[in-house]
Amino acid sequence: MTAASPALLAPDRFFGPDQRQQQVAAELYGLVKDLPLVCPHGHVDPRLLAEPDYQFGTPVDLLLLPDHYIFRMLYSQGLALERLGIARRDGGPVETDHRAIWQLFADHFYLFRGTPTGVWLADVLYNLFELPARLSGATAQRSYDHLAERLRSPAFRPRALFERFNIEVLCTTDAATDPLASHQAIRASGWGGRVIPCFRPDAVIALDAPGWREHLERLAELSGVAIGGYAAFIQALEIRRAFFKTQGAVAADHAALSADTEGLTAAAADRLFQRALRGQANAADAARFTAHMLGESARMSVDDGLVMQLHAHALRNHHWAVYETFGADKGADIPVRGEFTRALRPLLKRFGADPRLRLILFTLDESTYARELAPLAGHYPAVRLGPPWWFHDSLNGLARYFDQVMETAGLYNTAGFNDDTRAFCSIPARHDLWRRAASNWLAGLLLRGVISRPDAEAMSVDLAYHLARRAYRLEPTAARAQIGSDHA
Repeated sequence: MTAASPALLAPDRFFGPDQRQQQVAAELYGLVKDLPLVCPHGHVDPRLLAEPDYQFGTPVDLLLLPDHYIFRMLYSQGLALERLGIARRDGGPVETDHRAIWQLFADHFYLFRGTPTGVWLADVLYNLFELPARLSGATAQRSYDHLAERLRSPAFRPRALFERFNIEVLCTTDAATDPLASHQAIRASGWGGRVIPCFRPDAVIALDAPGWREHLERLAELSGVAIGGYAAFIQALEIRRAFFKTQGAVAADHAALSADTEGLTAAAADRLFQRALRGQANAADAARFTAHMLGESARMSVDDGLVMQLHAHALRNHHWAVYETFGADKGADIPVRGEFTRALRPLLKRFGADPRLRLILFTLDESTYARELAPLAGHYPAVRLGPPWWFHDSLNGLARYFDQVMETAGLYNTAGFNDDTRAFCSIPARHDLWRRAASNWLAGLLLRGVISRPDAEAMSVDLAYHLARRAYRLEPTAARAQIGSDHA
């Protein structure tokens, strides 16, 4: 990949201002900047990679329409989502001229100054697409032409970029009711890229989820189980998890407003399930059932070996009018205060010391890092801490994570990095930010005498590569098995 001009991207970006720390950070970064990318959790649509000649479309199709990080900022400044081309659920009119949308975006590109979205976009625009000038209202149309020309090139097809990015493995996130046709097509094509699914059952576990009954019927169809009660529901989930494993899955993912794992008896769980079947379940019923199902999902992971991920403390679709007009994932998911110590105790009482369980925890409440998450991971063998998530996947967010977590949890009770993105082209930019931030943190420890130079070098490689691979029980390819040991 051709490096951008220093005028567009500073070569020592994200390192601290102290010159000694900059030098050491740059040396550590040099050890890891070209290592393969391990992407164990994300939201890239596998259809991009199922078709050998898939094209992204226009610059707007690629960079703007899929990315709620971008249009939530623009919306916060009063730009109507219709002007950005975001489809309405009722089919109402929206802007369809992509040049006009791009101009509007470029006119407001300054809004992303100092934000992680601005960092990722700059890397994509100036490094990947080699845009020769800064994006602004004045350069909007020239930049559009430049990007459109690149996107017509075979070198910018998804599979070609996958290989250019040096992705070792890419995990998608797929509903329990997804037939995984795209994953099957990838495997059948003979292409060598490793793209694997991740089991996401939220739509059938959350009794108050929109369309729950339709999702349940689809689960019954795909599993071959007539779901008339709780026991059959569990059986259907286990069948689908087994199918996902045949397609290469190594993990399951669960999103919940709360980390509560208080269990129910089978009879009590069935009563809640029957209420939902009758359309009588309320929010309290749904919360109790989800808490119970988190414990049951851990039990399933103990049985089948899928790594369990828990993403907690996001109140989805906070702006109800936006949800009703445009649907989910439109930038209106807001963090809430979290709690793990008491909430996870029922689950950890059952499985916290079981070597068959791997539980990776994510939160949007940073106040839990030092108070709860690091001590939990520093004790329970089953627990690993996921990297900063969503709003905290930023330079400052990463620094706070390193400072608050590592001393108590220890590096090797963390799960490395995952990019957690829908924006395929931003994957290298996100990993690069992590690798630079980690190098800067390690340089500070080294200069203060906390760790030795060999320790810093080994930890740098672990943070960039080994921790994620080990946390998700991913085996490296034979060609990459010799990358420095995480126990060096």
